Amino acid sequence: MDIKEYLGNIDYPGRVVAAGWDECGYPVLFYAITGRSGNSRNRILVSENGTVKTRAYDESKVEDPSLIIYTAFKSIGSTMIITNGDHTDTVAEYLEQGKSLEDAIASRTYEPDSPSYTPRIGAVVSDDSICFFIIKRDGDVPLRIIWKYEKENGILHLIHTYERNGNPLPSFSGNPVRLEQAGEMVLEDCWNALKREYHVSAFIRTSAGERIINALEDLNG
Repeated sequence: MDIKEYLGNIDYPGRVVAAGWDECGYPVLFYAITGRSGNSRNRILVSENGTVKTRAYDESKVEDPSLIIYTAFKSIGSTMIITNGDHTDTVAEYLEQGKSLEDAIASRTYEPDSPSYTPRIGAVVSDDSICFFIIKRDGDVPLRIIWKYEKENGILHLIHTYERNGNPLPSFSGNPVRLEQAGEMVLEDCWNALKREYHVSAFIRTSAGERIINALEDLNG
């Protein structure tokens, strides 16, 4: 499936994580933030000391930083981690201690933002495989799922927090979506496919380096 076509058919995906390898076998990692509330939209992504973090655009307008300020991307040696929350740090800490991804996500639960209870999602990319995961609410308990894919050049898989818009927002269901696109145009294609009124930020890491788009900087720059 084409990434632009897929995201263009979803009115509100929330946060988006995609990862895989380009045609030459170089890892590609993508993260996008869309938001509905003022608190969620008041942020940008910044590259800082080999990591990518969210930061408030206007500190005076921050209502609750607990779920919106975090490290989205971090690497541990050749392993790269990208998620939609502070569980990036949890996964990194566990891997550095020689523990497993399963151990890491077993220590966390979904976000406490009732009534939607936003899932925690992410991807861990190693030299020859990738693991996607989700921690979402199932009844009153967390459901934790991990998917593992072997390296396949030219293919991305994608997961997002919400199936669609709603109140409460319904969590992502099914498996990560297989996308036959993993080149330099992923950032632009994804960004343009997402509804403009929900644009917050997007980040991509490819063989050409890192790029970040921030809606507030584009709007006010």
